[in-house]
Amino acid sequence: MLLKLVLAASLVAAGLEAEEHVTFLRDVAPILNKTGCTSGPCHGAAKGKNGFKLSLRGYDPQYDYEALLYDLSGRRFNRADPGKSLILAKPAQEIAHGGGLRIEKDSDYYKTIYNWIAQGVPFGDPAKDSVVEMKVEPKEIFMTKPGETATVKVVVRYQDGDIKDVTRETSVESNIPDVASVDIKAAVKGERVGEATLLVRYSGKFSTIPVTVLNPKPGFAWKPLPQYNYIDQRIDTKLERLKIQPSPVADDAAFLRRVSLDLTGLLPPPEAVRAFVADPAPSRVKRSKMIDRLIASQAYVDHWTVKWGDLLQSSRKYLGEKGAYEFQQWIRDSVASNKPYDKLVHELLTSRGSSYDAPAANFFRVTREAKPTMEKTTQVFLGVRMVCAQCHDHPFERWTQTQYYQMAAFFSAVGLRAGYEVGEEIVFDQRSGYEMKHPKDGHVVKPEFMLALNEPLPVPDDQRRRDALAQWLTSKDNPFFAEAIANRIWSYFFGRGIIDPVDDIRASNPATNPALLDALTKDVLDHKFDLQQLMRTITNSRAYQASFITNEWNQNDRDNFSHAMPRRLSAEELMDAVSSAAGARPHFPEVPADTMAEQLVDPHIGQEGFLDVFGRPPRESSCECERRSDFSLPQALNLVNGKTISDAVADPKGRVAKLVLSGKGDAAIVDELYLASLSRLPSVAESDLGVKYLAGGSKAARSQDLLWALLNSKGFLYIY
Repeated sequence: MLLKLVLAASLVAAGLEAEEHVTFLRDVAPILNKTGCTSGPCHGAAKGKNGFKLSLRGYDPQYDYEALLYDLSGRRFNRADPGKSLILAKPAQEIAHGGGLRIEKDSDYYKTIYNWIAQGVPFGDPAKDSVVEMKVEPKEIFMTKPGETATVKVVVRYQDGDIKDVTRETSVESNIPDVASVDIKAAVKGERVGEATLLVRYSGKFSTIPVTVLNPKPGFAWKPLPQYNYIDQRIDTKLERLKIQPSPVADDAAFLRRVSLDLTGLLPPPEAVRAFVADPAPSRVKRSKMIDRLIASQAYVDHWTVKWGDLLQSSRKYLGEKGAYEFQQWIRDSVASNKPYDKLVHELLTSRGSSYDAPAANFFRVTREAKPTMEKTTQVFLGVRMVCAQCHDHPFERWTQTQYYQMAAFFSAVGLRAGYEVGEEIVFDQRSGYEMKHPKDGHVVKPEFMLALNEPLPVPDDQRRRDALAQWLTSKDNPFFAEAIANRIWSYFFGRGIIDPVDDIRASNPATNPALLDALTKDVLDHKFDLQQLMRTITNSRAYQASFITNEWNQNDRDNFSHAMPRRLSAEELMDAVSSAAGARPHFPEVPADTMAEQLVDPHIGQEGFLDVFGRPPRESSCECERRSDFSLPQALNLVNGKTISDAVADPKGRVAKLVLSGKGDAAIVDELYLASLSRLPSVAESDLGVKYLAGGSKAARSQDLLWALLNSKGFLYIY
């Protein structure tokens, strides 16, 4: 009784009244999240801050409550005099606090925490105080010009049915603050023309709000362009709404260069460019035929074998020499036969036996253990990064730590043992000792799918559980599987995914054009995972064939596919392009003399040379980010002074030597060099300048100079 009187006197003295019942779960935890106490730079860091740790972004309220109450014998509370509690004194900066001022002493947040302490620091009842639903308004923010504002409102419903406006305690962040900024009161301001997404987060619930800021420039009038297929229809619908006028299609020569590099990784030879441009057939007809011809070529198989080799980490470092060659051949055969994508993935996940006799089993030799194998599987085939959930519930997504171990349990029975040949390993199913245990309490975790399908699939409890995972993952009802591969394939032709990065699909990273991605996903399902068909559809679209030349309405567009975006050639494409343009073959150790860069088995061939300088991935991970497409000073120096280009240009059996010895005139030589390098004839001005230069000295030396200059030009280094 005396303690209650003392507390009441303290409340009156502080000007506070404990009128409403306050709990940690419903009232205090949201304040700690809002003020940044649980953020990564503060106490939510992996090792906490200054000896005190909370769960990242408050994903585990029970852990945070116990840490506050019991860490250092509960020294953070003074129940006789709540105002002197460290949990209040430090964020109010009455005591030195490394995190600075977080709560004003006269604020409602201070009052709430004060009352909570005065009421005995109750945790609350999860059956009543947990949030079951969050409603966010508006669903979309559409601004007609920069400078306009909007306000976000967040209302939640608790387990006990109570409704509460929690806008003030909700975290609202913009993924592109210089397009749409958000202040602490959830007021949104359009900063510049563009699109952004707001991530709304409260007590483990997430939502997103798309924000569009239109170009206020007057005079826009939509001018319809021909629509070749459903891709153009979905893109145009959004472009018209955003007041963005798309670019028309590129000319035949530019299209041929682009589609040849995208489908085969090789430049079209000069004679092919001449024939294609001169073909009198309607442009769409001859382009469609060319697409079919390229997909049917051996170069197509080489090119896409490289891409899948990157994702599946085909490398002698992990597989040994014979294993890497066997795995590469399995990938090549799958690409060449246009194996349905769902079948390809199913074979990988269920593979067993010798790494030589059953090459798909090499999939497990890289990661070797259950957890990294699961992370690789979900990232490559579902576009979901589960790695964050290994230590804690995912801070930006619905995936929990328990789900991480449930998914990893599907691979816990996979075993590896030495085979009978040198470097051979056998992938098998262990019969005992393969249980997956949860790190928190050590209990055995049973395998369980991260989300349920329309028709539930049984999960066997024995060692053959990954067969069930393969069936679930490749199901047409799995909402991630077809979408992830449609998005990934799209990115190879446009330089970015509709969801980007392509292997980070989550609610807080939404698609720039959901209707387009849905249509592509439906296409994949309708054609039973035929990836060649998807590529035909994409490359036959007007959007893919659009010019990179912009107009006043789309010059700043980077996300809506209104024009082609120049993309730097990949390392292998660039080296093979140099060889093709110069008429010389590259020289690699350990392989036959006529081997092209896109035919190499792994990144250890030609290591630390031209290919690595230009971003060839080491295949240490399955992330697309391993392949670099930036430009750097070492690359510039290599182009200007490196042996790769200089040796190719000066090859005595190369293109320049043959042209000079053939006795062709200067104009013909200039034409041929432009066709071989830029896949087009020179303009009149370029031709006159080239002819003038060749006539001023040694034809051989000056022809080499001209080719060297072309190989260093942006027109050669980029797909445009």
